[in-house]
Amino acid sequence: MIDKGKRNVLGVLVDAVDYEAAVARIIAAAKEQRPMSVSALAVHGVMTGVLDDTHRYRLNHLDLVTPDGQPVRWALNGLHDVGLTDRVYGPTLMLKLCERAAAESLPIYIYGSRREVLAAFSRNLCMRFPGLQIAGSQPSRFRQLSAEERLDVVRTIAESGARLAFVGLGCPKQEVWVYEYRALLPMPLVAVGAAFDFHAGVLAQAPDRLQKAGLEWLFRLIREPRRLWRRYVLLNPRYVMLVLLQAARLKSFDPSAPPPTSELRYG
Repeated sequence: MIDKGKRNVLGVLVDAVDYEAAVARIIAAAKEQRPMSVSALAVHGVMTGVLDDTHRYRLNHLDLVTPDGQPVRWALNGLHDVGLTDRVYGPTLMLKLCERAAAESLPIYIYGSRREVLAAFSRNLCMRFPGLQIAGSQPSRFRQLSAEERLDVVRTIAESGARLAFVGLGCPKQEVWVYEYRALLPMPLVAVGAAFDFHAGVLAQAPDRLQKAGLEWLFRLIREPRRLWRRYVLLNPRYVMLVLLQAARLKSFDPSAPPPTSELRYG
């Protein structure tokens, strides 16, 4: 088990953890009914914090931020010599958490995406983990919520009996969500990116060899060029350049940032 705490990658604090440590921390919080905010950040997620000071504050106040992408793991190893042998990929982390939740009778809640995706996703999870209890699910409304709607979301999740909630709203909305709702729900809130679509069978995952080589972004870019080209063509080279500058100590990155002045209430 590796858990070496938070380390600075371009001013964003990423936890140097492996799957075993991440799962242990999240399941412990679920058992204790303790609030916990979690996200798995790839390059795009890190860069949202680099480019937006206020969002960097949110990211740096999450309880656990795992290195979702290989380039983030490589940066942790190169900058801080933490010895991580694998990334902690959001979709895989979710499966490992569901396996433990099924074994330990910890009901889960699923929030985000579309109704039809949630239906397929729930079926597939229950087939894969027969003992898994899905306390409830709620699709995204794809807009900001009113204060009344937000309280209704909180009430519905809290009264479901769930001990662990997975959030799939896309980056950075899901990170905003787990940051804002952390104080309102007594359970881990885990932002898992495209995991819902992957495990529902509506979006293909990159082959293992591309994932291990850090080229998952290329697979996704080829499949969704119009939606993703800005994210990967513009941000990836900038990320590499900035990491090299940090490694050479030619540029420092301050993790401090101003707190949000208002809530976004994504839903």
